[in-house]
Amino acid sequence: MKEFWTSLATLMGVLAFFQSQLQSVFPPELRFAFTKFFNQIFLWVSPYCYFDITEIDGVNSNELYNSVQIYLSSSASTTGNRLSLTKALNSSSFTFGLSNNGSTIDTFNGVAVWWEHTVTQRQSQTFSWRPLPEEKRGFTLKIKKKDKSLILDSYLDHIMNKANEIRRKNKDRLLYTNSGGGSADRGHPWECVPFKHPSTFETLAMDPVKKSEIMDDLLGFAEGESFYQQTGRAWKRGYLLFGPPGTGKSSMIAAMANFLGYDIYDLELTEVSSNSDLRKLLMKTTSKSIIVIEDIDCSIDLTNRKKPTERKNQSQLETEMRNGSGSNSSSEGGNSMTLSGLLNFTDGLWSCCGSERIFVFTTNHVEKLDPALLRSGRMDMHINMSFCSFEALKILLKNYVGLKEEDMLENGLVKEMEEVMDEAEMTPADISEVLIKNRRNKENALKELLESLKREKVKKKKKKKRMSEDVVLMKEEKSSLMEVTEEEEKRELEREGEGCDKLLENYSKRGDGSEDEGLEKTGSGGI
Repeated sequence: MKEFWTSLATLMGVLAFFQSQLQSVFPPELRFAFTKFFNQIFLWVSPYCYFDITEIDGVNSNELYNSVQIYLSSSASTTGNRLSLTKALNSSSFTFGLSNNGSTIDTFNGVAVWWEHTVTQRQSQTFSWRPLPEEKRGFTLKIKKKDKSLILDSYLDHIMNKANEIRRKNKDRLLYTNSGGGSADRGHPWECVPFKHPSTFETLAMDPVKKSEIMDDLLGFAEGESFYQQTGRAWKRGYLLFGPPGTGKSSMIAAMANFLGYDIYDLELTEVSSNSDLRKLLMKTTSKSIIVIEDIDCSIDLTNRKKPTERKNQSQLETEMRNGSGSNSSSEGGNSMTLSGLLNFTDGLWSCCGSERIFVFTTNHVEKLDPALLRSGRMDMHINMSFCSFEALKILLKNYVGLKEEDMLENGLVKEMEEVMDEAEMTPADISEVLIKNRRNKENALKELLESLKREKVKKKKKKKRMSEDVVLMKEEKSSLMEVTEEEEKRELEREGEGCDKLLENYSKRGDGSEDEGLEKTGSGGI
């Protein structure tokens, strides 16, 4: 054993001697040329090619580096052995990544690619207006030469799109509202808070068929960039949610935002003073967002155009101008926004400043809205948020009391609910309130809900009966009124006829008297 260590020490000494001699004989320039030459030979012979993606390109950040880092986080968590774990600001989840000098393998369209995260110390730098980090970071992409065209053409685009999708999914959604205070004067017309609404399409009480149609429509919109470009349409879509209060219109908006990962802009029309301010608000919204106007029929007086008989003539307008008053200023406190401005906001040229936007209007009375607001191109899909159906009731029972589908089929109380559900006409909000109060006792919840449904059914029947009686009474009153009117008209005609007869008699009497007088005069003249 002693002889082995002695031989090893002798060998190390010989190698050190030859290294010192090579360094003294061959200058650094020559050694660098030899190294470069052998690297070129290696790259020429090797079946692989390499691409370096650095963190900083000159003095600017490399967006591709950030996208690769995010993209690899989805596969590194399952394939990597040594990982880094981070949580970014405004992010709702943790992100896995490759550690320093770590590596992983990815597959795209059946082609394997190798990624390595390289981290080296940066050489000391001279004075710079923008100091660089001490470590030099980058990714090295290793692929086979025969797959080079496939990777460069589509794989990098796939990485960018996937990274953007992960960013949107991990990013906390925000809820914006337009402010009428000082922040708007400082160039910040929107104020935001984190959006934490838990509503999803899975928990939304709605008929599953209708729900599936809405989800398919939303997915078709989000994935339809090429279609909208091909057809020459602005990449936007409008949804009108209408129905009685408590039917889940706000929950539907939250579910849409959580489904697509979009931010929400809640537009308060009473805070908008003019059409130009409305355009400025639109310009400050971002792509991949939902612009909401709730209860549009109650916001301001934009629901119907004035009839021609209600329009003021020129003299009235001039009088109001001289008196310093006007309809808009008096009724809306200086609000000069018009229906035309709102229509251009949703479907005019200004609606195209941005892409992938969704407009949502909600109303309790769709009949009050101007037809111009409802046409296709502005409100493309009309969603009737009606009273709770039995299919929606099953979703509520599952969410609130944990009743499973197979248990509902065997439960007698649920079967009774199905019989009275349509006639009761209860909203999801009313049913949810009953279930929330009894959520700890499933049996009591079902019993009280059944009683509430039956009670509402009786109320609705009585109400419909009263309405039908009122209709019959109104018809009878109308018919009696028509009879009275007809009798009065007959009497009036009779009176007019009697008056005409009297006039004729008077005229005839006067005519006979004048003839007798004429005869008398003629006779006296002849004598």
